Amino acid sequence: MKAFLLAAGLGTRLRPLTDSVPKCLVQVCGRPLLGYWLDLLAADDIDRILVNSFYLSQQVQDFVAASAHRDRVELLPEPRLLGTGGTLLRHRARLESGAFLVAHADNLAHFDVSAFRRAHEQRPHGAEITMLTFQTDQPSSCGIVELDVHGVVIGFHEKVPNPPGRLANAAVYIMQPSVLEFLASLGGEVIDLSTQVLPHYIGRIFTHPLGGYLRDIGTPNALLAAEREFSAYLRRQAGLQ
Repeated sequence: MKAFLLAAGLGTRLRPLTDSVPKCLVQVCGRPLLGYWLDLLAADDIDRILVNSFYLSQQVQDFVAASAHRDRVELLPEPRLLGTGGTLLRHRARLESGAFLVAHADNLAHFDVSAFRRAHEQRPHGAEITMLTFQTDQPSSCGIVELDVHGVVIGFHEKVPNPPGRLANAAVYIMQPSVLEFLASLGGEVIDLSTQVLPHYIGRIFTHPLGGYLRDIGTPNALLAAEREFSAYLRRQAGLQ
């Protein structure tokens, strides 16, 4: 399986920190976010990891070049921001050979990638996307999903006041190549997954619980929370707490 890490964003909510550091290289517990993702995916033997870049792209390139996983990473610099779906379409030829994983490299996450892959393999008939989900304490700031008895998405509420529940989209997906065909059918270069693609697939998105840790570190307060929470999470994982 291939993985596509979305790493081109500007990280404007984290300024002034991101005036000089791309968001995917912001550090939590002494390590850049992108480093955690490369370790996580390489440990599951993902054979090819695609990483797009735009803002402060040279820093991302230098980080990848120094990584122990550099031989399995392909860096994809882009001339302009294309949105989370537009960049997948731009690199369609690299992805359409089989199911592929998509994640935001500027989120902090730790989960069982193998279990996620198995969930996709065992998805209900007709499902073309499998989405990681988690319970959020800030539902109005997330994409909240409603599920049927089979774990398939039947409702999606993207950052709305008072959404019906706390089960949120973790913005980590495994997609079938048919999704790339839909992206092409939209007829544009700039495409957003949350607003233009996921609503189209309601009834065809299977879900799998995160079972680990995830936080969008998009604000200074969230970054501080991640520093505190993730160090404790890692200690628990190591059996030290």
